[in-house]
Amino acid sequence: MLSINVAVLLVVIVVLRLRRRTEARSRFDEKMTVVIVLALGIMLAPTDVGQGNADFLGQLVSGVSQASQ
Repeated sequence: MLSINVAVLLVVIVVLRLRRRTEARSRFDEKMTVVIVLALGIMLAPTDVGQGNADFLGQLVSGVSQASQ
């Protein structure tokens, strides 16, 4: 039995969609990509990977804001 993690499947879909040329995309394609990326973000947010990314980005933003002062 093959089990595919939905988050991994969404990552593959996002990568394939973003590899296409920008000129070839319609507005519907752009909106669909945004919806897929948002769904991926919602799925990753409560996981350890999502929390690690959030912590890393928080430290990065605080470091940049302190460096600019």
